[in-house]
Amino acid sequence: MSTEVTLKKLADMLNLSISTVSRALKDHPDISTDTKIKVKELAAVLDYEPNTYAINLRTNHSKEFGVIVPGIANDFYQAFISSLEEDARQYGFSLIIMQSGDDPLIELENVKRCKQNRMAGLFVSITSKTVDIHNFLKLDEQHIPVIFFDKVPAFEACNKVCVADSKAATMAAEALVLKRKKNILSLFGNAQLSITQRRFESFKQAFIKYGADSNLLIFNTHSSLEALEITTTQLLLNKQIDAIFCMNDEILIGAMKAVQKLGLRIPTDIGIIAISEGIIPQLYYPEITYVETSGFKLAKMAFARMLACLAGSSYVQELKIDSIVVDGGSL
Repeated sequence: MSTEVTLKKLADMLNLSISTVSRALKDHPDISTDTKIKVKELAAVLDYEPNTYAINLRTNHSKEFGVIVPGIANDFYQAFISSLEEDARQYGFSLIIMQSGDDPLIELENVKRCKQNRMAGLFVSITSKTVDIHNFLKLDEQHIPVIFFDKVPAFEACNKVCVADSKAATMAAEALVLKRKKNILSLFGNAQLSITQRRFESFKQAFIKYGADSNLLIFNTHSSLEALEITTTQLLLNKQIDAIFCMNDEILIGAMKAVQKLGLRIPTDIGIIAISEGIIPQLYYPEITYVETSGFKLAKMAFARMLACLAGSSYVQELKIDSIVVDGGSL
């Protein structure tokens, strides 16, 4: 039976102290080049691997970041995770991805896992039902920085990185006003989420600001299936609807299925605009006009904030990335 190769075993075989072997493996300047070569050659022959668990216990943190999202089957989160992993790897960190399934209890279990594994930090997009963030704040107190992103708590004293939700919704409304759309089916997400509340208020206020006489048919949805059902019903009941606004990609998928099911032509029969990561709108013809919310850009900002926290930054910030309108020809 093979035995684990430890620092002590390397030290005994080379007749060196454990501390000398450890420093040689880390290229410490106090260790001679010859000694470094001997230590590294033996370590390579014996397939020596550092005991990361022991290192975590000694340093009280790992080289891993936790990432908690409601679900990874989402273009925005996939773009966020991909970008984050790229940056983390350059600094010697890796990611542990966890899904909450939009369930606060599973989310809490994941938070406990981060604490038990002494993760270096945590990135989290909270569930639609998360109200109490006390357990997240306790991690911060234990020197495990927490960066909330995308779906963030209303609580102010925490680090938050998100899309400029209000501005994105305003830009979508302005595009509809510019095209003189009069009867707009407006599909928003979970009404309990702060992201939905901000987008709804800004969307509505934009029409008031420009004095538009548009009629807004407001609905909240929780899934693509629900968006499909609402859109189908409303388009059959109200032939005057001339545009659809979708708050996110999930809603857009359901709305577009309804439009295609009813055989409506875009933009001749009906216009459509969404707030989107940008992948889903490109799957249709004509492509869907959308207000960009970039998971890639958000990850860059979130990682920079995490590095600042690890470097000792003790104050909290709420950072936002700007959006742009991408014209796909659907209005």
